[in-house]
Formats: sequence, structure tokens, C-alpha cells
Amino acid sequence: SGVERSRALNRARTFFAELKRRNVLREGLLYVGAVWALAQGISQLGPAFGAPEWLTRRFVIAAIIGFPVWIAFAWFYELTPQGFMRESEVAPGESIAHLTGRKLDFWIIGILGIAVVLLATNTFIPHGGAELDNRANALVAAALAKAPAKSIAVLPLVNESGDPRQDYFSDGLSEELISALGQVRDLKVIGRNSSFQFRGKQQNDTARIAAKLGVATLLEGSVRMQGDRVRIVTSLIKASDGSQLWSQIYDRELKDVFTVQTDIATSVAHALQTTLLGEPRNQLKPDTPPNGNVVAYGALLQGNFHFERHTADDLRSAARFYRRAVTLEPKYAFAWARLSMANAALVSNFPQSLSRDELANTAATGRIAAAKALRLDPGSAEAHLARGSVLDDLDLQPINAEAEFRRAVQLAPHNPDAVRRLAALNAELGRFDVAVAGYRLAIELDPLSARPQNDLSISLVSQGHYAEAEAAERKAIELRPQGGFQHAWLAVTQMLQGRTAEAIATAQQETDPSWRTWALALVWWANGDRKQADAALQKLIAEDADDSGSQIAEVYAQRGQPDEMFRWLEHAYATHDGGVVEILISPFFVIYKDDPRFAAFARKVGVMPPASGSSTAQP
Repeated sequence: SGVERSRALNRARTFFAELKRRNVLREGLLYVGAVWALAQGISQLGPAFGAPEWLTRRFVIAAIIGFPVWIAFAWFYELTPQGFMRESEVAPGESIAHLTGRKLDFWIIGILGIAVVLLATNTFIPHGGAELDNRANALVAAALAKAPAKSIAVLPLVNESGDPRQDYFSDGLSEELISALGQVRDLKVIGRNSSFQFRGKQQNDTARIAAKLGVATLLEGSVRMQGDRVRIVTSLIKASDGSQLWSQIYDRELKDVFTVQTDIATSVAHALQTTLLGEPRNQLKPDTPPNGNVVAYGALLQGNFHFERHTADDLRSAARFYRRAVTLEPKYAFAWARLSMANAALVSNFPQSLSRDELANTAATGRIAAAKALRLDPGSAEAHLARGSVLDDLDLQPINAEAEFRRAVQLAPHNPDAVRRLAALNAELGRFDVAVAGYRLAIELDPLSARPQNDLSISLVSQGHYAEAEAAERKAIELRPQGGFQHAWLAVTQMLQGRTAEAIATAQQETDPSWRTWALALVWWANGDRKQADAALQKLIAEDADDSGSQIAEVYAQRGQPDEMFRWLEHAYATHDGGVVEILISPFFVIYKDDPRFAAFARKVGVMPPASGSSTAQP
């Protein structure tokens, strides 16, 4: 009836008037304006800070869900000088809703103004984000155009078992495929360190990943191990367009895993048109136990998992797993070689973690294991790499180690570790041109690994190319921000360019306490801070005399105290400090190259300066 309609209309008017009185409408408009402005800001600025594309959408959804809550709050609460109070608790004569409404009007006008400016900017000004995307895509396309057609990276296979303890198995299969594909002549295969940068990350942007690695194709897949069965899914992807060149699913018993690895490597080689790439040097095969002992193979993979972490505790664990592998399979040459390298690395890199007896026993195990590996398989690159590591790192016989590293590179020219070790050996012998070329090749094979960048920087300093050395060290830090020694060496490169104040700040960022003290002793001295330099030197002597003898000698060399320098070099030699074989590399030692004691010491540690012109010898 007309009366009922009139009553309903009056109730609506009363309710609407109450909404206005309580500023609910204003606060609702303020909320909508703020959400609009923030959504535009996120969508425009988010890409510049790497925000994901879905962020704006989720923000708007959350804002829609929160709108009723905001309106309810505006209805029940009033803003007073004492803060928010329940509307029912505010006496009509004390209400300042009208004044609050005027303030809200100013806020609404301001926020809507910001929103309009953002909208105008988004509409009429060219999108910088789009330009950046186009530029990035152009860079990716250019990088892929430069990548050799005969190139591949094996991305770490995804462990789909749901058990993180099985990561060693999927990682191990990935490494074995890298090794097997490395046997294909003229095929560029990216090393483990770089490929494994993408472990655990979404691999849905093949073009950008391939561009970073400098390859034309990617091998990706997954592994699921359940009981005595294993399911392996692999795909070969063309990076430029994401097309699938080949794919296969293998569902086998675990004992057949070696055959599966060979099948995958062979199939990939054929998919890459093996006739163009060249035939494999030998039959493609992983480094498997000779009798197919799956348990021994599993122990090897677990050892590899810890070996790559390269801490003192992990190297101990790696050695235990390798020992188990060779106990189960005594003729397992590859496992013997890895056992040798784990022990050699523990002695040369973490001697402070071993007692005197442990040091001797660990070194002896390294020597015995390398010899065993070579007897079992003289054609194994890993065995020659292990023997070279023993000669160079444990026995301080770099000249004898050279033949072993050279043979390892001949057998596995795509192995970045072998290439890098030969380059480092050339640097120790003063062949810096050859060393730099070797490091550049190692970087090409393992572009996202920090170690060859760091080693390249050291050899560039030896050539006097300080600015280039600094750039290489900065790249190493970018790839491994928390790596030890890196900031210390960057500080040295800055100091050699006369930027001592900057070098001090850089040295203080060094993560390793011993290297930090060494760097500070050098850069403070160069900056004229004698008191602080002396304190750093004394700290280095007090805390690390037996592990850092060669570094202490460098500090005395910088100070122009050759007698103390040679005394500490002899101490370093007596304590088996591997730094003594780098006497030709250090920019501080070579100042004394005309001192008869320098030549005598160089001969004693096996790095007699090369004859004139030998720096151009080919590796």
C-alpha cells in the first residue's frame, strides 16, 4: 500500500542519513580510492622490483574481501580525539562526526588525485617496464644466437619422491648424464656447478636459462625412486622456441639404472644429430661400478652430494661414503679417485680441522686411493685428476702434477674442473698467458661457477691487469656472495690500483676471519695505518701461524722485510702450506725475484721460473 511504501522510503532515508552522519559513505569511498591508487602503484612499480605478476590481482581480491569488514568498522566506530570509540558510547553533544567528515573529504580528494595521476601516467607515458622487457628479450635472443648449435646443459633432475633424503640420487643421475654427454666429440656440455644453479627453481623459462648458460639446448626431467624401482622422465628442449626435440619415460628396476643412463645419453646424442656432432670417443656410459653393484653406486652418489658442499664436515662424510663404495666394489676406479680427492681436499683446504695424526693418515689415504684408481683404470680422467691433486696439493710437486692434469684434460676436455686445475698449474709455473686462456675456457664450460672467475682474477693481477682482475673478482662475488677469500682478494685488487680507503671497506666485508685479517694487514699498511696493520699481522701470527705461513710471508714482503718473508716461507713449507707453490703468482713475492733465495726456494717447491718464451706454450 501507499502507507507501507512511504514508511519504507522513510526508513531508507533515515538509514541513508545515518550512513552519512557516521561517515560510512565517505570511509567507503576512501577505501575504494586507496585500493585503486595502490593497485595502480603495484602494477606499475612492481616489475621494476621483480614483483611477480600475480601480486596486483591478489591484492585486489584481498581488498574486496576486506571491504565489508571496513564498512562494518566505520558503522560501529567513530573517530574521536581519544581514538576510535563505539558509536553508541559517544554522546550526541560530544560527537565530532561532522568535523571528521570534512577531514575525510580532504583525504578522499588527495587519494583520488594520486590515482588519477597514476592512471594518466600509465595511459599517456610509454611503459618503461615494457621497454625493459623488450630489451631483456632482445638480450636473451642475442645470447641464444651466439650459443653454439652443438651445446647442451643438463638441468638437475627433479626429485619427485617427496623425500629430500633422495636428492643425492636425482643429483647423481644429473651429474652422470653430464659426464656421459661430455664424451660426445665437439659437443659443448655445461658443467655441474652452473647447471645446478637452477636446482629447486621453476624451469619454465628455457630461453633465459639457456641464455645464461650459453647453450642452444636443455635436458630436463624428473626422477621418482620407490623401493627397487625408478621412474625417469627426460626431455630435450630447443631453447630458442621451447620446442621439444625428444622425450622419453623410463620405468625400470633400480638395478637397470646404469642402462637407463646410457640410453638417455645415447638418445640425446642422436636427437642432436650425432652425425653432425661427431661420434662419441667411446661407447657412451656413466662411471658405474664394474659389476653393476647398485648399493656401491648409491654410496658414490651420496659421497658426491657431500663432496660438492665442500665443507670440512661434508668432505669427511664424502670420504666415508666413498670408502663404503670401494669396500662394496673394490674395483670401482671412479670411487677410488673420488675418495682420493675428498681426502686431498680435506688436508689442503681444512688442515685446522685435523689433528697431526689425522692429517698424516688422511693424506696417506689420498695417495693410496689415487694410485689404486690409476691401476684399475689408466684411461679414467677422474683418476688422473686425483693423482694430479695429490701431487700438487699434498706432495707440493707441481711439475709432476702437470702431466696428470694434462692427461685428464685430454680424456675429458669438457670437464671444467680438469680444465681449471690445468690452468691453475700453468699459473703456478708462471705461464700466465696460458693460465688465463685456460680459466676463460673453464668459465665458458661452467659460466655460473665462481671458482674459475676467482682464479682468473689472480692470474690477471700477475699480468698487471688490475682493472680486469677486479671485474672478474666482482663477478665471482656476484655468483657466490658469501664465498671465503673473495672480498679479501677484491680488496687487494683495489689496493694495487691505489684505492686504499675503498680496499679497507671491502676487506672488512670478508666472511673468512683468517683471510679478512690478512687483507686488513695489507691494506692498512698501504693506507699508512701502521698501528692497525701491525695489530692485524700479530693477530694472524697468533691465530693462524701453521695454516697461513705463506700469507704472513706476503705481509712481510709488502713491508720490504725479505728476511722475515723467507723465514715464514720456510715455515709454510715445513707445515705443508699449499700457498708456497704460488710463489710466482703472488704480486708481493715476485718483487724479490732477483734475490738468490727466491730462485732456491722456487726450485725447492718445484716451480722454478720458466725459461724465456715458455709463457706462450700451449696447454
